[in-house]
Amino acid sequence: MPDISTSAPVRTIALIGASRGLGHAMAVEFVKQRWHVVGTVRAGRRTLLHDLADACPGQVDIETLDITRPEQIAALRERLAGRTFEMLFVNAGTTNPDPTQTIGEVSTEDFVNLMITNALSPMRVVERLSDLVAPDGLIGIMSSGQGSIADNETGQREVYRGSKAALNQFMRSFAARQAGTPRPMVLMAPGWVRTDLGGPEGRLSIDESVPGVVNVLLNKLGRPGLEYLDYQGRTVRW
Repeated sequence: MPDISTSAPVRTIALIGASRGLGHAMAVEFVKQRWHVVGTVRAGRRTLLHDLADACPGQVDIETLDITRPEQIAALRERLAGRTFEMLFVNAGTTNPDPTQTIGEVSTEDFVNLMITNALSPMRVVERLSDLVAPDGLIGIMSSGQGSIADNETGQREVYRGSKAALNQFMRSFAARQAGTPRPMVLMAPGWVRTDLGGPEGRLSIDESVPGVVNVLLNKLGRPGLEYLDYQGRTVRW
């Protein structure tokens, strides 16, 4: 568990999808950085975020949310009414049951489910909760380097790539509506990480990726506009 100082957190992040993997690791890192974390988990089971909350009393709050359920997003918005966040970050992602399928092979059901989870639902969260973020607070979403159209030179994981490219486009549309404001925004590519989603062959461990992800987000504060960045702060081609 992170080392905790006696000083109270002065900034708060709403971290959507923080029960395990990258999301939980981000929660741990933000706690280390003296942030207050309001993290979401799905209902029904104890998670690593609950362990973190027990270890860091007063620094971690847990909310329940399934981002694919619009009524749950609306209920979360009501529960958080009156709060102000310096950062909103949506960490959500899945892949189809057989990621080796080409776009012509995937079933309509799997395609729709993937697009709802990876593209539509994160943007619904952003649209619904953005007014709770300070005017110069950061809004970010976990994307992927595989969402880059320019960098797609190998194919593979076609449906996943398409869902993340769609997410990137939707976030660019959101950012266009924020033009001229002090709002920093980030689409984050965490690298190929060894998680349940990334698989055992990922090039990076969570510990090699997440501290960089968090530092990139912190460094983006005060820099208005949308950027597509990787965990080392490098620009990813659209």
